[in-house]
Amino acid sequence: MTSITLGAAASANAARRGSHAGRIALILGAWLAFVVFLLLPLLVVLSEALKLGLGTFFTALIEPDALSALKLTLLAVGIAVPLNLVFGVAAAWCVSKYEFRGKSILVTLIDLPFSVSPVIAGLIYVLLFGAQGFFGEWLQERDIQIIFALPGIVLATVFVTVPFVARELIPLMQEQGTQEEEAARLLGANGWQMFWHVTLPNIKWGLIYGVVLCAARAMGEFGAVSVVSGHIRGYTNTLPLHVEILYNEYNHVAAFSVASLLLALALIILLLKQWSEARLSRLKSNADEE
Repeated sequence: MTSITLGAAASANAARRGSHAGRIALILGAWLAFVVFLLLPLLVVLSEALKLGLGTFFTALIEPDALSALKLTLLAVGIAVPLNLVFGVAAAWCVSKYEFRGKSILVTLIDLPFSVSPVIAGLIYVLLFGAQGFFGEWLQERDIQIIFALPGIVLATVFVTVPFVARELIPLMQEQGTQEEEAARLLGANGWQMFWHVTLPNIKWGLIYGVVLCAARAMGEFGAVSVVSGHIRGYTNTLPLHVEILYNEYNHVAAFSVASLLLALALIILLLKQWSEARLSRLKSNADEE
């Protein structure tokens, strides 16, 4: 009996040692992947940007075309994100609070940008609103320009970022159910009062998280915007397109300098993402405890 107990204890110790070694190997592998695939590329971008000194670095950032690209990027993000915020909240509300015919089709359409190449999406807009497109003649008669202008860039950005807010809110609102809204309705609250005082406080951190993801995707979008922008320097180039043009012109220092600006914006969004994710996790933990 003693030998059996000792054998079981030895097996348990061996299993613990094996699991400990496996855990260390997984941690080291994760850190190695982090260094190789994330940290080293970031260091390369910064080192190339600063290779000729801070003067050249800041000159590339304040160059008129770079400032124009920055303004256009922030403008496109500033228009696309609020539009997707409104759509995402409305779609999540419909999907999670009501049963209706075509609900599965709506959910599928929300996920459509995940399965369609951004380049294809941009091409579709060109075929619809371009000079030779379906609505091209009608738009030209009214002197309305969508392709190779801000509206086309906004449309392309909106399309590729449609799922982020809705997809973050739908499972959250489904988990919360409709009991609180029904109680508010029984107490005499109207639709807006229910949303502002009941629904919004429950989803605000998920909403912030979805908006942050949407903004990050909008800021870095390249494929769809590249098709509809026309690459007009100083007019329709966003920051990713401006980086591509500089790099193709072998102006590598300027390209990496502008890329470092995108990197700084991405790090800010990453910090906001981590903050909102932590608050959302804390909210879910509190809900589970209750």
